[in-house]
Amino acid sequence: MMNPWSEIIRIALMEDIGRGDVTTNGVVPLGEETEAKIIAKEAMVVCGLPVMVEVFRQVDSRVRMMPVVADGDGVMPGNTIAQLRGPARAILTGERVALNFLQNLSGVASITRQFVEKIAGTDAQIVDTRKTTPGLRGLQKYAVRIGGGSNHREGLDDGVLIKENHIMIAGGVTEAVKRMRQVASHLLRIEVECETLDQVQEAMKAGAHVLLLDNMELETLQKAVDMAKGRCLLEASGNISLENVRQVAETGVDLISVGKITHSSGSKDLSLLFK
Repeated sequence: MMNPWSEIIRIALMEDIGRGDVTTNGVVPLGEETEAKIIAKEAMVVCGLPVMVEVFRQVDSRVRMMPVVADGDGVMPGNTIAQLRGPARAILTGERVALNFLQNLSGVASITRQFVEKIAGTDAQIVDTRKTTPGLRGLQKYAVRIGGGSNHREGLDDGVLIKENHIMIAGGVTEAVKRMRQVASHLLRIEVECETLDQVQEAMKAGAHVLLLDNMELETLQKAVDMAKGRCLLEASGNISLENVRQVAETGVDLISVGKITHSSGSKDLSLLFK
């Protein structure tokens, strides 16, 4: 069975290697065997080890990668994450692509874990958004789960979210929901973005199942929760930070969507060192 990440990895390798690794092929003798290890250079939640395994498999199936930790484990600077053994040329050629994936996904998992820990003890759940790196959505959403968060819709085809531009074109919340109810499967829940308390009231009356409470001041958000709790699933979004996420969770919302856990997570610092 093909690994679900195989095609993404194939494209990444083609982009980096092109017609061949001229430096490695010129410097490293053919047949040279070596051992290496991947080291954390900062604290992080590790994510992406199965992806790295697939990178090296595609470069040369003789490379053996032996993880020392598992996806989801926390590590500190200096900790060994994995060991590698095999042809030196293959390890050097696959190094950058493998580390790019591991660094990016560990960054997503690490910041997600921070948000999750901030709201521990509340009933709220951290979820991601569609603000992902093009082509990497599936992997970054995997990293969110590894960090302890949950996934919002994967794409436009698996969930209904009526946003402000939909509302504007339809002429209002009520009409937008009415149009959606006429075409949506009974299995699809209808979510409506609300920026005011009037929209919250209108969306509930129109039959929305989920309310996206967008960019509301904390006081307004609390009023919206008091109005709609128990009648709709409630999601808070917009300007969520590590500094205010606890306060948002304590209003009683069910979900808190945070775009920055994928679009601004940053990469973690790692090194591959030969023995």
